[in-house]
Amino acid sequence: MAPPIARIAIMTGGGDAPGLNAVIRAVVLAAARLGWECHGIRDGFNGLLAPGQCVGEPVVPLSARSVHGIGHLGGTILGSTNRGNPLRYPVARADGTIAEDDRSDELVALCRRAGFDAVVVVGGDGSMAIAECLHRKGLRVVGVPKTIDNDLDRTLQTFGFDSAVAFATDCIDRLHTTADSQHRVLVVETMGRYAGWIALHAGLAGGAHAILLPEIPFDTRVVADAIHARDALGWRHSIVVVAEGALPVGGQRAVLEAAGAGRAERLGGIGAWVEARLAELTGKECRGVVLGHLLRGGSPSAFDRVIALRFGAAAVRALARGERGVMVTLDGQQIGTVPLADVAGRTRRVPLGGDTIRTAREVGICLGDRPAADA
Repeated sequence: MAPPIARIAIMTGGGDAPGLNAVIRAVVLAAARLGWECHGIRDGFNGLLAPGQCVGEPVVPLSARSVHGIGHLGGTILGSTNRGNPLRYPVARADGTIAEDDRSDELVALCRRAGFDAVVVVGGDGSMAIAECLHRKGLRVVGVPKTIDNDLDRTLQTFGFDSAVAFATDCIDRLHTTADSQHRVLVVETMGRYAGWIALHAGLAGGAHAILLPEIPFDTRVVADAIHARDALGWRHSIVVVAEGALPVGGQRAVLEAAGAGRAERLGGIGAWVEARLAELTGKECRGVVLGHLLRGGSPSAFDRVIALRFGAAAVRALARGERGVMVTLDGQQIGTVPLADVAGRTRRVPLGGDTIRTAREVGICLGDRPAADA
Protein backbone atom coordinates (compact mmCIF):
# COMPACT_ATOMS: atom_id res chain seq x y z
CA MET A 1 0.00 0.00 0.00
CA ALA A 2 1.25 3.47 -0.90
CA PRO A 3 2.17 5.73 2.02
CA PRO A 4 -0.38 8.42 2.93
CA ILE A 5 -0.18 11.79 1.24
CA ALA A 6 0.68 14.88 3.25
CA ARG A 7 2.45 17.14 0.76
CA ILE A 8 1.92 17.54 -2.98
CA ALA A 9 3.26 19.76 -5.74
CA ILE A 10 1.73 21.15 -8.92
CA MET A 11 3.48 22.37 -12.06
CA THR A 12 2.25 23.88 -15.33
CA GLY A 13 4.31 22.93 -18.39
CA GLY A 14 4.42 23.62 -22.10
CA GLY A 15 2.61 26.51 -23.72
CA ASP A 16 0.28 28.54 -21.54
CA ALA A 17 -3.49 28.29 -21.99
CA PRO A 18 -6.54 30.00 -20.52
CA GLY A 19 -7.70 27.98 -17.50
CA LEU A 20 -4.35 27.12 -15.92
CA ASN A 21 -4.97 29.32 -12.91
CA ALA A 22 -8.38 27.72 -12.39
CA VAL A 23 -6.69 24.29 -12.25
CA ILE A 24 -4.14 25.55 -9.73
CA ARG A 25 -6.92 27.00 -7.59
CA ALA A 26 -8.91 23.76 -7.65
CA VAL A 27 -5.92 21.60 -6.75
CA VAL A 28 -4.93 23.84 -3.84
CA LEU A 29 -8.44 24.14 -2.40
CA ALA A 30 -9.27 20.44 -2.81
CA ALA A 31 -5.94 19.42 -1.26
CA ALA A 32 -6.47 21.79 1.67
CA ARG A 33 -9.80 20.12 2.48
CA LEU A 34 -7.88 16.84 2.89
CA GLY A 35 -5.26 18.46 5.11
CA TRP A 36 -2.53 18.25 2.46
CA GLU A 37 0.13 20.89 1.92
CA CYS A 38 0.41 22.13 -1.65
CA HIS A 39 3.44 23.70 -3.33
CA GLY A 40 3.90 25.16 -6.80
CA ILE A 41 6.97 24.44 -8.94
CA ARG A 42 7.86 27.43 -11.08
CA ASP A 43 8.39 27.42 -14.85
CA GLY A 44 7.57 23.82 -15.53
CA PHE A 45 10.13 21.68 -13.72
CA ASN A 46 12.80 24.37 -13.91
CA GLY A 47 11.96 25.36 -10.35
CA LEU A 48 13.72 22.14 -9.36
CA LEU A 49 16.15 21.59 -12.24
CA ALA A 50 17.28 25.21 -12.72
CA PRO A 51 16.15 27.16 -9.65
CA GLY A 52 18.61 29.98 -10.32
CA GLN A 53 16.81 30.83 -13.55
CA CYS A 54 13.47 31.44 -11.84
CA VAL A 55 12.22 34.86 -10.79
CA GLY A 56 11.33 34.63 -7.10
CA GLU A 57 11.22 31.45 -5.08
CA PRO A 58 11.56 28.41 -7.38
CA VAL A 59 9.13 26.38 -5.25
CA VAL A 60 6.36 28.29 -3.47
CA PRO A 61 3.81 27.22 -0.86
CA LEU A 62 0.25 27.57 -2.11
CA SER A 63 -2.68 28.27 0.19
CA ALA A 64 -6.31 29.30 -0.16
CA ARG A 65 -5.15 32.90 0.22
CA SER A 66 -2.51 32.66 -2.52
CA VAL A 67 -5.03 31.32 -5.07
CA HIS A 68 -7.84 33.67 -4.10
CA GLY A 69 -9.38 35.38 -7.13
CA ILE A 70 -7.15 33.81 -9.80
CA GLY A 71 -9.68 31.55 -11.55
CA HIS A 72 -10.67 34.15 -14.12
CA LEU A 73 -7.11 35.18 -14.97
CA GLY A 74 -5.27 34.00 -18.08
CA GLY A 75 -1.73 32.65 -17.97
CA THR A 76 -0.37 30.85 -14.92
CA ILE A 77 0.85 32.25 -11.63
CA LEU A 78 3.53 29.53 -11.62
CA GLY A 79 4.97 30.31 -15.03
CA SER A 80 5.53 27.75 -17.75
CA THR A 81 8.10 26.73 -20.36
CA ASN A 82 8.34 24.44 -23.35
CA ARG A 83 12.14 24.41 -23.28
CA GLY A 84 12.80 22.54 -20.04
CA ASN A 85 11.98 18.93 -20.91
CA PRO A 86 13.79 16.87 -18.21
CA LEU A 87 14.02 13.92 -20.63
CA ARG A 88 15.91 16.09 -23.14
CA TYR A 89 17.28 18.87 -21.01
CA PRO A 90 19.50 21.37 -22.88
CA VAL A 91 23.01 21.50 -21.43
CA ALA A 92 25.90 23.65 -22.65
CA ARG A 93 29.07 21.68 -23.39
CA ALA A 94 32.65 22.91 -23.01
CA ASP A 95 32.98 23.34 -26.77
CA GLY A 96 30.02 25.75 -26.86
CA THR A 97 27.54 23.31 -28.36
CA ILE A 98 24.20 22.47 -26.77
CA ALA A 99 23.45 18.84 -26.03
CA GLU A 100 20.57 17.01 -24.36
CA ASP A 101 20.72 15.19 -21.04
CA ASP A 102 18.13 12.92 -19.46
CA ARG A 103 17.64 14.44 -16.00
CA SER A 104 14.53 12.46 -15.07
CA ASP A 105 16.26 10.42 -12.33
CA GLU A 106 17.59 13.65 -10.85
CA LEU A 107 14.11 15.18 -10.99
CA VAL A 108 12.56 12.23 -9.14
CA ALA A 109 15.25 12.54 -6.47
CA LEU A 110 14.65 16.30 -6.15
CA CYS A 111 10.90 15.75 -5.71
CA ARG A 112 11.54 13.23 -2.96
CA ARG A 113 14.11 15.47 -1.31
CA ALA A 114 11.51 18.27 -1.27
CA GLY A 115 9.12 15.92 0.52
CA PHE A 116 6.55 15.73 -2.27
CA ASP A 117 4.40 12.64 -1.92
CA ALA A 118 2.80 13.27 -5.31
CA VAL A 119 2.97 15.71 -8.22
CA VAL A 120 0.12 17.04 -10.37
CA VAL A 121 1.48 17.66 -13.86
CA VAL A 122 -0.61 20.06 -15.95
CA GLY A 123 0.27 20.18 -19.63
CA GLY A 124 -0.05 18.87 -23.15
CA ASP A 125 1.33 15.85 -24.95
CA GLY A 126 4.95 16.61 -24.04
CA SER A 127 4.12 17.10 -20.37
CA MET A 128 2.10 13.88 -20.28
CA ALA A 129 5.06 11.97 -21.76
CA ILE A 130 7.27 13.42 -19.02
CA ALA A 131 4.68 12.52 -16.39
CA GLU A 132 4.48 8.94 -17.65
CA CYS A 133 8.27 8.60 -17.46
CA LEU A 134 8.34 9.96 -13.90
CA HIS A 135 5.59 7.51 -12.96
CA ARG A 136 7.63 4.60 -14.33
CA LYS A 137 10.55 5.77 -12.18
CA GLY A 138 8.40 5.54 -9.06
CA LEU A 139 7.04 9.06 -8.58
CA ARG A 140 3.34 9.32 -7.72
CA VAL A 141 1.95 11.42 -10.58
CA VAL A 142 -1.45 12.49 -11.90
CA GLY A 143 -1.74 14.40 -15.17
CA VAL A 144 -4.18 17.14 -16.12
CA PRO A 145 -4.70 17.70 -19.88
CA LYS A 146 -4.10 21.23 -21.15
CA THR A 147 -3.68 22.50 -24.68
CA ILE A 148 -5.47 25.01 -26.86
CA ASP A 149 -4.83 22.62 -29.78
CA ASN A 150 -7.20 20.00 -28.27
CA ASP A 151 -4.87 17.28 -29.56
CA LEU A 152 -4.46 15.10 -26.46
CA ASP A 153 -5.74 11.57 -26.89
CA ARG A 154 -8.31 9.87 -24.64
CA THR A 155 -10.12 13.06 -23.57
CA LEU A 156 -13.07 14.63 -25.35
CA GLN A 157 -11.72 18.13 -24.83
CA THR A 158 -8.88 19.96 -23.13
CA PHE A 159 -9.27 23.28 -21.36
CA GLY A 160 -7.96 26.27 -23.31
CA PHE A 161 -9.47 25.04 -26.57
CA ASP A 162 -12.88 26.65 -26.08
CA SER A 163 -11.31 30.03 -25.25
CA ALA A 164 -9.01 29.89 -28.28
CA VAL A 165 -11.85 28.98 -30.64
CA ALA A 166 -14.08 31.74 -29.26
CA PHE A 167 -11.39 34.37 -29.82
CA ALA A 168 -10.52 33.09 -33.31
CA THR A 169 -14.20 33.11 -34.23
CA ASP A 170 -14.56 36.70 -33.08
CA CYS A 171 -11.58 37.67 -35.24
CA ILE A 172 -13.05 35.93 -38.29
CA ASP A 173 -16.39 37.68 -37.69
CA ARG A 174 -14.62 41.04 -37.76
CA LEU A 175 -12.65 40.17 -40.89
CA HIS A 176 -15.80 39.43 -42.90
CA THR A 177 -16.83 43.09 -42.95
CA THR A 178 -13.48 44.47 -44.07
CA ALA A 179 -12.99 41.68 -46.63
CA ASP A 180 -16.46 42.36 -48.06
CA SER A 181 -15.91 46.12 -48.17
CA GLN A 182 -12.60 45.80 -50.06
CA HIS A 183 -13.54 42.70 -52.13
CA ARG A 184 -10.47 40.94 -50.75
CA VAL A 185 -9.36 37.46 -49.85
CA LEU A 186 -8.26 37.33 -46.22
CA VAL A 187 -6.10 34.44 -45.03
CA VAL A 188 -6.24 33.77 -41.28
CA GLU A 189 -3.47 31.63 -39.79
CA THR A 190 -4.31 29.95 -36.48
CA MET A 191 -2.30 27.78 -34.15
CA GLY A 192 -2.57 24.04 -34.66
CA ARG A 193 0.73 22.25 -35.21
CA TYR A 194 -0.29 18.74 -36.18
CA ALA A 195 -4.04 18.81 -35.51
CA GLY A 196 -6.51 21.29 -37.00
CA TRP A 197 -9.16 21.49 -34.30
CA ILE A 198 -8.91 25.27 -33.79
CA ALA A 199 -8.95 26.10 -37.49
CA LEU A 200 -11.84 23.72 -38.18
CA HIS A 201 -14.09 24.82 -35.32
CA ALA A 202 -13.35 28.54 -35.61
CA GLY A 203 -13.66 28.39 -39.39
CA LEU A 204 -17.02 26.66 -39.16
CA ALA A 205 -18.32 28.99 -36.46
CA GLY A 206 -17.01 32.08 -38.25
CA GLY A 207 -18.39 31.20 -41.67
CA ALA A 208 -15.05 30.74 -43.43
CA HIS A 209 -15.15 29.76 -47.09
CA ALA A 210 -12.05 27.57 -47.02
CA ILE A 211 -10.33 25.77 -44.12
CA LEU A 212 -6.91 24.17 -44.50
CA LEU A 213 -5.90 21.54 -41.96
CA PRO A 214 -2.80 19.45 -41.16
CA GLU A 215 -4.93 16.33 -41.69
CA ILE A 216 -5.75 17.14 -45.34
CA PRO A 217 -2.90 18.13 -47.69
CA PHE A 218 -4.24 21.04 -49.72
CA ASP A 219 -3.98 22.25 -53.30
CA THR A 220 -4.11 26.05 -53.64
CA ARG A 221 -5.59 25.63 -57.12
CA VAL A 222 -8.62 23.98 -55.54
CA VAL A 223 -8.94 26.91 -53.14
CA ALA A 224 -8.54 29.38 -56.01
CA ASP A 225 -11.31 27.60 -57.93
CA ALA A 226 -13.60 27.96 -54.92
CA ILE A 227 -12.82 31.68 -54.75
CA HIS A 228 -13.53 32.10 -58.47
CA ALA A 229 -16.84 30.28 -58.00
CA ARG A 230 -17.82 32.72 -55.26
CA ASP A 231 -16.88 35.67 -57.47
CA ALA A 232 -19.06 34.28 -60.25
CA LEU A 233 -22.03 34.29 -57.87
CA GLY A 234 -21.38 37.90 -56.93
CA TRP A 235 -19.74 37.17 -53.57
CA ARG A 236 -16.54 39.04 -54.09
CA HIS A 237 -14.77 38.34 -50.81
CA SER A 238 -13.49 35.11 -49.26
CA ILE A 239 -12.12 34.08 -45.88
CA VAL A 240 -9.52 31.30 -45.80
CA VAL A 241 -8.56 29.83 -42.40
CA VAL A 242 -5.32 27.85 -42.29
CA ALA A 243 -3.79 25.97 -39.37
CA GLU A 244 -0.07 26.63 -38.88
CA GLY A 245 0.70 22.96 -39.49
CA ALA A 246 -1.22 22.67 -42.76
CA LEU A 247 0.87 21.52 -45.70
CA PRO A 248 0.42 21.70 -49.47
CA VAL A 249 0.15 18.56 -51.55
CA GLY A 250 3.68 17.32 -52.16
CA GLY A 251 5.13 20.06 -49.95
CA GLN A 252 6.29 20.51 -46.39
CA ARG A 253 5.16 22.33 -43.29
CA ALA A 254 6.33 25.92 -42.90
CA VAL A 255 9.02 25.84 -40.20
CA LEU A 256 10.33 29.01 -38.55
CA GLU A 257 12.82 27.25 -36.28
CA ALA A 258 14.06 23.69 -36.53
CA ALA A 259 13.91 21.37 -33.54
CA GLY A 260 16.91 21.67 -31.26
CA ALA A 261 18.19 20.66 -27.85
CA GLY A 262 15.24 20.52 -25.49
CA ARG A 263 12.74 22.11 -27.90
CA ALA A 264 10.39 21.08 -30.67
CA GLU A 265 10.28 22.69 -34.10
CA ARG A 266 8.49 26.04 -34.31
CA LEU A 267 5.97 26.34 -37.12
CA GLY A 268 4.66 29.44 -38.84
CA GLY A 269 4.48 31.16 -42.20
CA ILE A 270 2.04 28.94 -44.04
CA GLY A 271 -0.55 31.73 -44.03
CA ALA A 272 1.80 34.08 -45.88
CA TRP A 273 2.62 31.33 -48.40
CA VAL A 274 -1.07 30.65 -49.05
CA GLU A 275 -1.75 34.39 -49.34
CA ALA A 276 0.93 34.82 -52.01
CA ARG A 277 -0.17 31.76 -53.96
CA LEU A 278 -3.83 32.78 -53.97
CA ALA A 279 -2.97 36.31 -55.08
CA GLU A 280 -1.08 34.78 -58.01
CA LEU A 281 -3.79 32.27 -58.92
CA THR A 282 -6.84 34.50 -58.51
CA GLY A 283 -5.52 37.94 -59.39
CA LYS A 284 -7.37 39.26 -56.36
CA GLU A 285 -6.04 41.42 -53.56
CA CYS A 286 -5.13 39.12 -50.67
CA ARG A 287 -4.15 39.94 -47.11
CA GLY A 288 -2.99 37.76 -44.24
CA VAL A 289 -3.62 37.80 -40.50
CA VAL A 290 -1.67 35.65 -38.04
CA LEU A 291 -3.52 35.13 -34.76
CA GLY A 292 -0.60 33.31 -33.12
CA HIS A 293 -0.22 33.81 -29.40
CA LEU A 294 -3.34 35.97 -29.20
CA LEU A 295 -5.11 32.60 -29.02
CA ARG A 296 -3.25 31.69 -25.83
CA GLY A 297 -3.87 34.93 -23.97
CA GLY A 298 -6.78 36.49 -22.14
CA SER A 299 -9.30 35.21 -19.65
CA PRO A 300 -10.67 31.68 -20.00
CA SER A 301 -14.22 31.15 -21.20
CA ALA A 302 -16.85 29.97 -18.72
CA PHE A 303 -16.57 26.44 -20.13
CA ASP A 304 -12.80 26.38 -19.71
CA ARG A 305 -13.04 27.72 -16.15
CA VAL A 306 -15.51 25.01 -15.17
CA ILE A 307 -13.68 22.14 -16.87
CA ALA A 308 -10.35 23.31 -15.43
CA LEU A 309 -11.83 23.38 -11.94
CA ARG A 310 -13.31 19.92 -12.47
CA PHE A 311 -9.99 18.57 -13.75
CA GLY A 312 -8.06 20.04 -10.80
CA ALA A 313 -10.46 18.68 -8.20
CA ALA A 314 -10.50 15.30 -9.97
CA ALA A 315 -6.70 15.11 -9.88
CA VAL A 316 -6.73 15.46 -6.09
CA ARG A 317 -9.62 13.00 -5.88
CA ALA A 318 -7.65 10.45 -7.91
CA LEU A 319 -4.64 10.80 -5.61
CA ALA A 320 -6.87 10.37 -2.56
CA ARG A 321 -8.21 7.14 -4.09
CA GLY A 322 -4.66 5.85 -4.44
CA GLU A 323 -4.43 6.26 -8.21
CA ARG A 324 -1.10 7.05 -9.81
CA GLY A 325 0.25 7.20 -13.34
CA VAL A 326 -3.09 8.40 -14.70
CA MET A 327 -4.45 11.46 -16.49
CA VAL A 328 -7.86 12.92 -15.73
CA THR A 329 -10.13 13.06 -18.77
CA LEU A 330 -13.47 14.33 -19.98
CA ASP A 331 -15.52 11.38 -21.21
CA GLY A 332 -18.87 12.65 -22.39
CA GLN A 333 -20.17 14.63 -19.44
CA GLN A 334 -18.17 12.73 -16.83
CA ILE A 335 -14.64 13.13 -15.52
CA GLY A 336 -12.62 9.93 -15.39
CA THR A 337 -9.00 8.78 -15.54
CA VAL A 338 -6.91 6.85 -18.07
CA PRO A 339 -3.36 5.48 -17.78
CA LEU A 340 -0.70 7.96 -18.83
CA ALA A 341 0.80 5.19 -20.94
CA ASP A 342 -2.33 5.35 -23.14
CA VAL A 343 -1.80 9.09 -23.74
CA ALA A 344 1.96 9.70 -23.92
CA GLY A 345 3.29 10.08 -27.43
CA ARG A 346 -0.13 10.05 -29.09
CA THR A 347 -1.82 12.91 -30.95
CA ARG A 348 -5.57 13.24 -31.32
CA ARG A 349 -6.12 14.51 -34.85
CA VAL A 350 -9.32 15.60 -36.56
CA PRO A 351 -11.04 12.43 -37.84
CA LEU A 352 -11.52 12.74 -41.59
CA GLY A 353 -14.68 10.64 -41.48
CA GLY A 354 -16.14 12.52 -38.55
CA ASP A 355 -19.31 14.57 -38.47
CA THR A 356 -17.54 17.94 -38.24
CA ILE A 357 -15.55 17.41 -41.45
CA ARG A 358 -18.67 16.08 -43.11
CA THR A 359 -20.63 19.14 -42.01
CA ALA A 360 -17.95 21.46 -43.41
CA ARG A 361 -18.18 19.77 -46.80
CA GLU A 362 -21.97 19.71 -46.80
CA VAL A 363 -22.26 23.45 -46.18
CA GLY A 364 -19.88 24.13 -49.05
CA ILE A 365 -16.61 24.90 -47.27
CA CYS A 366 -13.53 24.14 -49.36
CA LEU A 367 -10.99 21.98 -47.52
CA GLY A 368 -8.32 22.31 -50.19
CA ASP A 369 -8.86 18.88 -51.71
CA ARG A 370 -11.16 17.34 -54.27
CA PRO A 371 -13.35 14.77 -52.50
CA ALA A 372 -13.67 11.43 -54.27
CA ALA A 373 -17.18 12.25 -55.49
CA ASP A 374 -15.86 15.41 -57.19
CA ALA A 375 -12.65 13.94 -58.61
